[in-house]
Amino acid sequence: MLAAAAVCPCPPLLVPEVAAGAAAETAGLREACLAAVRELAGADLVVVVGTGERAGVWTEGGAGSLRRYGVAKAVRLPLGGVDGPELPPALTVGAWLLEEAGVRVPTHAVAVRPDTAAERLLGLGRGLAELADRVGLLVLGDGSARRSVKAPGYLDERAEEHDRAVARALAGADAAALAGLDAELSARLMAEGRAPWQVLAGAAEGAALSGELRYEDAPYGVGYLVASWR
Repeated sequence: MLAAAAVCPCPPLLVPEVAAGAAAETAGLREACLAAVRELAGADLVVVVGTGERAGVWTEGGAGSLRRYGVAKAVRLPLGGVDGPELPPALTVGAWLLEEAGVRVPTHAVAVRPDTAAERLLGLGRGLAELADRVGLLVLGDGSARRSVKAPGYLDERAEEHDRAVARALAGADAAALAGLDAELSARLMAEGRAPWQVLAGAAEGAALSGELRYEDAPYGVGYLVASWR
């Protein structure tokens, strides 16, 4: 069953070598993420969930590279046994967070397409929660990328309230609220976290977890939310 979850955004700027001169600007976000991820150390199995261009599952290892961001650094899923197929960017950031947080737990990973229907995501989450007695999820996804005029998608006045609603759901461990997120609105607001958050919603059904919101901001016009469920 689901014992704990860490919810983090997945901008490559979390990695100091990628952020370079902006590393100090992202320090608070990075520390919030690492604090949440460290709470997964007591799980029997950690599953990293994020978006990818193609759906995929990694059960026997996986490796990702930060070369696309100009950094000669590779990361691997902990205790995976072999490198396995290449991880997409979101899961690569997840593997880095686990490594940086010192979480050495058997780890699987799942990539879901951002346009996946809610029912499929909820069903996936229910299945993941049954993989071990104590499952930990590392859920990776950004909020709206339309929070300001300088944001990747420019300003949409609905974006801030969308992210605030997600923040309330994460703070209250409200799986039903996450399950009810509007996929069309999330897509319009460029909130790729919708799909991973709904996987969490499915996994958390009946788990009676409590939530803690560790970070909420949009420093680059993209909503970044960090939370712990335990």
